Amino acid sequence: MSKRSWPFLLGGLLVALLLAGVVSNYASSHPDGLDSSLLKGCTVNADDEITGGSCPAQQARDHELSDSPLADYGVRGVGNDFLSTGLSGVLGVLLTFAVGGGLFWLARRRTPARADSAVPAGVGATGPAVADEPDPAKAATTTGPTGGTTASPSAGDR
Repeated sequence: MSKRSWPFLLGGLLVALLLAGVVSNYASSHPDGLDSSLLKGCTVNADDEITGGSCPAQQARDHELSDSPLADYGVRGVGNDFLSTGLSGVLGVLLTFAVGGGLFWLARRRTPARADSAVPAGVGATGPAVADEPDPAKAATTTGPTGGTTASPSAGDR
């Protein structure tokens, strides 16, 4: 990653942490219509407890992970609701950032070897040199009958 990318990445992380840690506390306590649609047909009191009627929400059970440390948008053991919700959001952002960064690190493109790096003799960038290919520098001269070298005529000299 280039050095110019780091301020953008850290700025995005800071904004995500601020939103998760502070702004999430001001979100609606009734964020979607699923709960209200499941309560159709039932009567509920001010504490959202079912007091009568028949509705799908009566079959609701706790999730298997309902006693986990970050269940219900809070941190178990923290008494202050504002702090618990904010800390839960911050931990979620950091965990997501760490997992995503690790996956991007694993999937990153490896840079190919530079052309001026040490390459063994006879091995080119695409593999070993092929012996049948004529060398352009050697094609211009040939050995004459007396053992001396003479220049080959080029296409323009013919």
